[in-house]
Amino acid sequence: MTEMQVTPSFRLAYVPGVTPGKWARVWSERLPDVPLALVAVEAADGEPTLRAGDADAGLLRLPVDRTGLSAIPLYTEATVVVFPKDHWLAAAEEVTVADLADDVVFHPLDDTLEWEQLPGRPAIERPATTADAIELVAAGVGVLLVPQSLARLHHRRDLTYRTMADAPQSRIALSWPEEQTTDLVEEFIGIVRGRTVNSSRGRGQTAATSAEAPAAKSAPGRAGGAKGAGGTKGGTGKGGAAKGGAAKGSGKPAAGGRATAGGRARGGSGSSSGGAAAARRGRPKRRG
Repeated sequence: MTEMQVTPSFRLAYVPGVTPGKWARVWSERLPDVPLALVAVEAADGEPTLRAGDADAGLLRLPVDRTGLSAIPLYTEATVVVFPKDHWLAAAEEVTVADLADDVVFHPLDDTLEWEQLPGRPAIERPATTADAIELVAAGVGVLLVPQSLARLHHRRDLTYRTMADAPQSRIALSWPEEQTTDLVEEFIGIVRGRTVNSSRGRGQTAATSAEAPAAKSAPGRAGGAKGAGGTKGGTGKGGAAKGGAAKGSGKPAAGGRATAGGRARGGSGSSSGGAAAARRGRPKRRG
């Protein structure tokens, strides 16, 4: 009996606030035969999901326990303070920790910001989730500090937010089980790091691309003959084209000589000054 072939797939977990859509689109273009399953998990469930084998990789918020897990930091988010639109903070363009001294600041249990000391006044009890804290902020009980993506995720018309200049920031990382670094994981690493199709696998292509870069940069110089850029830096004699062309590479004739497409003056076989002397010797003498 022939065994059934199982179509490979890739399961990507992601925590609230993370938007994996752009990477999922690139995946579908590069690996159309490998389905990408997006698995939404709560912030506290990211690591357990990977360790249980329920996802091949995950977009999580740092810190991540590196015991058995690999993690690549991807980007850092700004931290904002969320408050009602009629709060006095709405008049400020940016808020500091000191500005919150008299406000109740909620600290939900799923918070991932690493505070040495939470600003403001502590709430009587910690909300279970960020969503619960948002409801309390809308009721006018206090304010909330969160990564900007979570403020957008829980947007309400009666709330607004401002950037916190001196608050800890949240970092997003790609994480996966260290012993399960498969080819598909490597493919996704290449996608989130912005590698192209040709450079996503192997170093040979990258080295070849780097070797071609200087030639590409020098191409405009070779094509600029009409501007007197022809000829090497040394040129003929001491510098036949005067470092890229007669009269400082402008392509103009030097002292009576006529410029060619390469920028040299006809009438002289040496440097540009030699061409000028030859041109003067060839002039007829003035008659009194």
